[in-house]
Amino acid sequence: MMSLPFYQKFHQQYDHSYRNRDLRTITSQYHEQEKKSSAIYTHGSTAYSSRSSAAHRQESQAFSQGLVASYQQEASGAAKSTLLSAVSQKAASAYDYGYSHGLTDSSLMLEDYSSKFSPQTKRAKKSLLSGEEKENLPSDYMVPIFSGRQVHVSGITDTEEERIKEAAAYIAQRNLLAREEGITTSKQSTVSKQSTSTLHQEEAFEKKSRKVAVREKAERLSLRKTLEETEAFHRKLNEDHLLHAPEFVIKPRSHTVWEKENVKLHCSVSGWPEPRVTWYKNQVPINVHANPGKYIIESRYGMHTLEINTCDFEDTAQYRASAMNVKGELSAYASVVVKRYKGEFDETRFHAGASTMPLSFAVTPYGYASKFEIHFDEKFDVSFGREGETISLGCRVVITPEIKHFQPEIQWYRNGAPVSSSKWVQTHWSGDRATLTFSHLNKEDEGLYTIRVRMGEYYEQYSAYVFVRDADAEIEGAPASPLDVVSLDANKDYIIISWKQPAMDGGSPILGYFIDKCEVGTDSWSQCNDTPVKFARFPVTGLIEGRSYIFRVRAVNKTGIGLPSRVSEPVAALDPAEKARLKSRPSAPWTGQIIVTEEEPTEGIIPGPPTDLSVTEATRSYVVLSWKPPGQRGHEGILYFVEKSEAGTENWQRVNTELPVKSPRFALFDLAEGKSYRFRVRCSNSAGVGEPSEATEVTVVGDKLDIPKAPGKIIPSRNTDTSVIVTWEESKDAKELVGYYIESSIVGSGKWEPCNNNPVKGSRFTCHGLATGQNYIFRVRAVNAAGLSEYSEDSEAIEIKAAIAAPSPPYDITCLESCRDSMVLGWKQPDKSGGAEITGYYVNYREVIDGVPGRWREANIKAVSEEAYKISDLKENTVYQFQVAAMNIAGLGMPSAVSECFKCEEWTIAVPGPPHSLKYSEVRKTSLVLQWKPPIHSGRTPVTGYFVDMKEAKAKDDQWHGLNEAAIKNKYLKVQGLKESTSYVFRVRAINQAGVGKPSDLAGPVVAETHPGTKEVVVSVDDDGVISLNFECDQMTPNSEFIWSKDYVSTEDSSRLEVESKGNKTKLTFKDLGIEDLGIYSCDVTDTDGIASSYMIDEEELKRLLVLSQEHKFPTVPVKSELAVEILEKGQVRFWMQAEKLSGNSKVNYIFNDKEIFEGPKYKMHIDRNSGIIEMFMEKLQDEDEGTYTFQLQDGRATGHSTLVLIGDVYKKLQKEAEFQRQEWIRKQGPHFAEYLSWEVTGECNVLLKCKVANIKKETLIVWYKDEREISVDEKHDFKDGICTLLITEFSKKDAGIYEVILKDDRGKDKSRLKLVDEAFKELMSEVCKKIALSATDLKIQSTAEGIRLYSFVTYYLDDLKVNWSHNETAIKYTDRVKTGVTGEQIWLQINEPTPNDKGKYVMELFDGKTGHLKTVDLSEQAYDEAFAEFQRLKSACACRSRPGAGWPP
Repeated sequence: MMSLPFYQKFHQQYDHSYRNRDLRTITSQYHEQEKKSSAIYTHGSTAYSSRSSAAHRQESQAFSQGLVASYQQEASGAAKSTLLSAVSQKAASAYDYGYSHGLTDSSLMLEDYSSKFSPQTKRAKKSLLSGEEKENLPSDYMVPIFSGRQVHVSGITDTEEERIKEAAAYIAQRNLLAREEGITTSKQSTVSKQSTSTLHQEEAFEKKSRKVAVREKAERLSLRKTLEETEAFHRKLNEDHLLHAPEFVIKPRSHTVWEKENVKLHCSVSGWPEPRVTWYKNQVPINVHANPGKYIIESRYGMHTLEINTCDFEDTAQYRASAMNVKGELSAYASVVVKRYKGEFDETRFHAGASTMPLSFAVTPYGYASKFEIHFDEKFDVSFGREGETISLGCRVVITPEIKHFQPEIQWYRNGAPVSSSKWVQTHWSGDRATLTFSHLNKEDEGLYTIRVRMGEYYEQYSAYVFVRDADAEIEGAPASPLDVVSLDANKDYIIISWKQPAMDGGSPILGYFIDKCEVGTDSWSQCNDTPVKFARFPVTGLIEGRSYIFRVRAVNKTGIGLPSRVSEPVAALDPAEKARLKSRPSAPWTGQIIVTEEEPTEGIIPGPPTDLSVTEATRSYVVLSWKPPGQRGHEGILYFVEKSEAGTENWQRVNTELPVKSPRFALFDLAEGKSYRFRVRCSNSAGVGEPSEATEVTVVGDKLDIPKAPGKIIPSRNTDTSVIVTWEESKDAKELVGYYIESSIVGSGKWEPCNNNPVKGSRFTCHGLATGQNYIFRVRAVNAAGLSEYSEDSEAIEIKAAIAAPSPPYDITCLESCRDSMVLGWKQPDKSGGAEITGYYVNYREVIDGVPGRWREANIKAVSEEAYKISDLKENTVYQFQVAAMNIAGLGMPSAVSECFKCEEWTIAVPGPPHSLKYSEVRKTSLVLQWKPPIHSGRTPVTGYFVDMKEAKAKDDQWHGLNEAAIKNKYLKVQGLKESTSYVFRVRAINQAGVGKPSDLAGPVVAETHPGTKEVVVSVDDDGVISLNFECDQMTPNSEFIWSKDYVSTEDSSRLEVESKGNKTKLTFKDLGIEDLGIYSCDVTDTDGIASSYMIDEEELKRLLVLSQEHKFPTVPVKSELAVEILEKGQVRFWMQAEKLSGNSKVNYIFNDKEIFEGPKYKMHIDRNSGIIEMFMEKLQDEDEGTYTFQLQDGRATGHSTLVLIGDVYKKLQKEAEFQRQEWIRKQGPHFAEYLSWEVTGECNVLLKCKVANIKKETLIVWYKDEREISVDEKHDFKDGICTLLITEFSKKDAGIYEVILKDDRGKDKSRLKLVDEAFKELMSEVCKKIALSATDLKIQSTAEGIRLYSFVTYYLDDLKVNWSHNETAIKYTDRVKTGVTGEQIWLQINEPTPNDKGKYVMELFDGKTGHLKTVDLSEQAYDEAFAEFQRLKSACACRSRPGAGWPP
């Protein structure tokens, strides 16, 4: 039995037809397996492959007929037999197709198959699942779609039988029905090289087919059972399960056509119920009646077609096919691009065939038509990065028509030079997206980047600038890093390095540059020059011949050394000729070192003098000489010696005495700046030193290259709202100019920022990243190797805002009112205003007679300012079309699309016409505000109100629902309760006494979402109590304005309000807020994407604001803590309070009994303005200080006070406490008690009197008294731990009394008294008794001659300790036989002449006056027997001793 596939279990809304297709595919595969197991099929047989295709067709037809007959007998319904018949015919035709076309076994071989479906297919195939089903599928599952084509699998096993078992159709059928995995076929190509006779093969095949007959029959039964279950399952499905959303089987394809050609867009849609398809052009529904003959829309047999006749340039647009049914909506897009032929146009060439096509319609070398359209989507914009960061530039490339296996050529350029992948930059092409990634940005990477996409003979390109800012300096104030470090010249003796100076010097002039070198293969950098060089070129000497080096440069100013530049490319210390020779022959793998070999020296002649000696470069730091080798040099290598001589003398000095020169170039250092020199060169070899060359002309040591002059005439001009185009006059007579640096500064800031960090050439540059609305000035300076020029003069200030352009076309033209000879039109304002306010509109109209439009006529000569206009002098019952164009100061924009046809006739309807000019604002995630204008045609009676309807954008027309049950008179409505991220459309209907009129045009669709950065109107009250509404917008354009309104009516003429706007902030101020100011105040920002916000002032908010205004008019200092008083350690009195905050100008007045008091001997005042604490101190409270204390605060305009009343008992208690604290402080100046005398009962049941003393010294005495009599103490106290003690052993009543201890020395004395009488003595005795009771041992049993004794020991006994005995929980009555007593520390119970009645549990209770402490013993059973036996023994022994003449028992 086959269970449903999991993707059918998970989804209940899958297509009925899809299940049938799936089932047909399974059946087709099964029949293919049947066919392979028949006698006519012998895979790999030579005899079989040689048979005719006609025989194959006959066999396949016979097989098909037999199979259908067999299944018709087994099937129970007509539907089954029809299905199986169709499937078998399809399988037979597929089988016949392969061999009728001469396909051999190898050509029908399946290269690679896996029963585990791959998550990524090699070629995209159309999915038969809906979008919802796709989302619920596992991410790595691919729905199997089997075509049923007859294909063999070769090379899976070695035997013919196993190969047949592994046929592709069999694997598909088995895996899908049994849901098994694990068999993966691989491509192997094994063909039998030995041929056998046809008879033997047929006999062998018949034998093999019998072996699998049983298995195949079982599978047929399983398939039939599956068919029955599937049919039963379909019968259980209800109608809802058959519904599914639209899905495009064939999507419309983009086209590029020439003018006057026709184009057709096709699409095919599946879904149930059958979807309704609507065509859109640039999101506007296409109305075939508005342009008769232009568009033809057809829908036949599930194929939907949009035909555009006689295309013109205006037909270039994005077209959308929208399919909708009850389950949802789905859209597919296609673009149509209409090209104009630049040459002489002959429309017959477009229909005459390829021979008469324009030249551009040739065939590419790839064999495809060469007409390609290349578009860039998701383009990279102007980018800003910082040194060391990683950024990527990328865009999506759309090429139409799309040709598989034909990829475009992608090339990136920087400033016109190709960019190749390197360690700094990587390029990537994913098949539809090109990216350029900088792994580590450098200033060298700054420039204009261009992506060029070439397809055949066509290419398109797109460019944007990348700016690279300097990295943060390690030392603040250090210069930025140089850039473009390269090698200008290299030979055996030196390498000349050049670089570009940085734009930023860190705030102080650059003193020069340090050059560092590093040998390739090492990480060790060494500095090449000891003193900084200012010239941007330097010859590096001291190199090892044949080694390769990399270099970097650092700039230095008075603050420090900046970051190093990017390292140069490796360069070898070799002569150019030697490099060429090495490159021309194979070399060993690169090891970082070039090995140079020279010819064996042989004896020769002395070389001649060098020729053409000249000074190629001269700076203040070095001079470079160049010459040609001598013609007379022999066969061995030569060396050179350079000599110099000051001008006017013949005193020649050899420069390179220790290190001969090997190359015909040399750099001289350590020359005196300003002096004149001549130079000459000698050659040397083993034969000797030759004659000198001719001396050079006199050379003055100094920079020959002058710093360029400053550029002139800096002119900025507007570009966008964040960029400006700066032009200038180039520096005059500039030599070896590297480029220009441009800097910008906000007017008044005094801070200059670089606009580029890589010098640019030319006299024009676009500065990006500027703040919109700010005024900027610019300056430029030139740079060459000698340095940077002076700055140019500052440019004129320019405000950063976008350049002005004409507005885009208006849209949605509608007829608002129609009369006998006039019509009122309405339209929506353009989406883009062109950067300037729209000043008016122009309307054109034309007649349409029998579907043929006439010529256009102007309806108005003077521009109209509203989005509505009445056109007069029209013909009654005539059809008209209209166009509207908007205008601003830049000019007239493009006209709108032609409106639909409107008939000029008298409207006689009694209800009002449609409202118009609907617009929405204040869009948030759950609300928005909808506004409209009243209808032009009010009907027979005035308009009394409006109804607003809403629905989701994708909902059907029957799903409109009203937002207000009763008509509203306002021409606005705040719509709430929207779903976030849901798209809505709105309409408004007017009502009068006759009824509800026609609905307006739709407003929207608009998505309910709060855009990032959205701000709201905020109410504020200033220090003067003035109430204002404030709004701020960060997304303003240069032409944006703030428009305030009350209840969505402009407040421009209101005398109760004042509006002030500056920059991106605006404020609406109420002159005298009152009841007449209640309402909704809104602020709209023009020339933005509908940015607006509102604030409602109702009666409750009015009251709150008025209270707040009053508080601000008469402010108070907020108090954190009211005035309070406390006593300090010395008995001082502190009055204090704390305010929330105090400014530096705050003041405090101190008032006592309505009189101000000031700081003096009696009063000390202090204010801590940081914490807000205010204090006043008094040394002592006297009787005259009783009264009322007040602190009065003043902080600017704010005032406050706090009062404390100290009168009567409150004052006396405070005065007493202050005096006590003062006396305590005096006492503590000498020896004193930190802790007064107290008692403690020790574990030995003794009483310990103790106290803690402080501020004592060796001379301090301590004396103990009891009842005013001194107690002599044997030991002297050492006060080490500050504790003094007096131990009283075996404390009893005689120790009761008054104990006193006195400390005294020359500083004073202190005493502490402890009364141990009356209740205090009782408490102490109770504690002593408790300790004694706790010291009691467990009860023990002792036998005596008189009886049995129970006893316990204590530390010592006091009469205050009460002892009670009980037997078996009954108090014992003491008699002569049973009695208790105390002997020393023993407490006992004596039982004389014990009897069995004395058995049981005995309890001794020791009562300390508060708590009883129990001790128990069990005198029963064995314990009693043993004690009684011992008693008898002792008694007998005593009796024997007491009889006369009796002795001890034997």
